[in-house]
Amino acid sequence: MTLETLLPDDIEDLARRVIEANMAEGRKVAIAESCTGGLVSAALTEIPGSSAVFDRGFVTYSNEAKMETLGVPLDIIETFGAVSVACAWAMAKGALARSEADVAIAISGVAGPTGGTKLKPVGTVVFARVKRGDEGEPEGELRKFDPTSRADIRRQATVCALELLMP
Repeated sequence: MTLETLLPDDIEDLARRVIEANMAEGRKVAIAESCTGGLVSAALTEIPGSSAVFDRGFVTYSNEAKMETLGVPLDIIETFGAVSVACAWAMAKGALARSEADVAIAISGVAGPTGGTKLKPVGTVVFARVKRGDEGEPEGELRKFDPTSRADIRRQATVCALELLMP
């Protein structure tokens, strides 16, 4: 990390590649974040010229925010939980519907050090991506990162989310 940047070099470099690749494709992106708390949006906006690609970000940390801001149905949260591919997909779908973006991703997880369960231990993070006009199956993934620290889980989730934004 240099004195001129906010984030680690590897995240900034990846964010730069995301902005450049999406700019070349003429794509706009939107982000719905929970456990990353705006880190993905911050990484993208650290890059000069990002306004050509980054449409908007939603930090929906609470279940209420997920429902009110992104339209995540209560039954998804009650049935599957906020840390589920179903919830992440609903978050991404809501971000896409509430933006001018061509693609939206969502991130939700258990960063710890508390909050984990046997089924969803600390380090469990889910991701989803939706593209405007796609009618196929939603893209979603559950990852289990080593629960080394809250910061490291959030950093790994940010990297994974940025990678999902590559065309």
